[in-house]
Amino acid sequence: MTPVEALGKPRVTLKVGSALLVDEDGRVRRRWLDGLAADIAALKAKGGQMIVVTSGAIALGRRALQLPKRALRLEEKQAAAAAGQILLAGAWAESLNRHEIATAQILVTLGDTESRRRYLNARATMETLLKLGAVPVVNENDTVATSEIRYGDNDRLSARVAVMVAAETLVLLSDVDGLYTADPLTDPLARHIPEVSGITAEIEAMAGGSGSDVGTGGMASKLVAAKIATQSGCAVVLASGKADRPLRALLDGARSTVFLAPSTPRSAKKHWLAASLKPAGRLTVDDGAVRALRRGSSLLPTGVTAVEGTFERGDAVIVQTATGIAIAKGLVAYDAADAQVIKGRHSEAIEALLGYRGRDEMIHRDDLVLL
Repeated sequence: MTPVEALGKPRVTLKVGSALLVDEDGRVRRRWLDGLAADIAALKAKGGQMIVVTSGAIALGRRALQLPKRALRLEEKQAAAAAGQILLAGAWAESLNRHEIATAQILVTLGDTESRRRYLNARATMETLLKLGAVPVVNENDTVATSEIRYGDNDRLSARVAVMVAAETLVLLSDVDGLYTADPLTDPLARHIPEVSGITAEIEAMAGGSGSDVGTGGMASKLVAAKIATQSGCAVVLASGKADRPLRALLDGARSTVFLAPSTPRSAKKHWLAASLKPAGRLTVDDGAVRALRRGSSLLPTGVTAVEGTFERGDAVIVQTATGIAIAKGLVAYDAADAQVIKGRHSEAIEALLGYRGRDEMIHRDDLVLL
């Protein structure tokens, strides 16, 4: 896969590091951000969807609060993040609004990607924003960190976000133009690697430390991010973001490293559903629902005749026929108690029955795999 092919995918997650976005004085590199916004607008004009994962809040907040240039204590980092996040979101909104692109700020924590319920809520929000043509701008909610300020770093966060939204490509813009056999700043014999088909121990051994005073992620974190993303069917492009139009530079042939994914996001998710998750309950369905599922449809409440087990929203459940034959497994959109209430009923009745408007589907087809 070439970078041109990777950027041409329908859904792309873009990670932007602090060192690219914020100068050494703690100011937004406005001209550079405007150029990147123009690149994003150009890709969206071709029908693509873009999710941005951005660093920079702490770097901007440090200057705004006039914090000393030394290692900050946790509470100082959290204060800097709180002050800087406003500036960071405003900068993205200003640059993208020039192209009449709506933006939305999403702050996440490690728990939001580990808790199934919060994971589904965050995913649903991003999916809705993308359908509305907006660009979600994601950062870690650093102000509520209790032990360490970082998720790990935003490289890994961007990989989790890419997996969450089933992006086909993750672009990591950095201060390096790809993976090398050794650190090119210290080893004149270091060779650039244009394509990586699998992240082996040998590949991981090539990683070094963080190369920036502003950012936190080094090559090691980028390889971890690449492993997370590619295992879920998302290709990764590691490229330099130093050009004024970094995505256009990629399209024009700028050097980069592409990490290939062995499958697509959809097939990787289906395999994960089928093989990895232990079911917490069972839904028995009628013959009409069986036929609909086999045609590739979602499971609606009206087709469910019985609910067994104790499960929460987002848990895996088995879907079975009236004779007890398992035909599918999926992530259920309602907990067991609510599923009992709405089984056999039309989706239009959900709000009246439950007192809130949930999803029309008991299990959406994107969260279901036939067995």
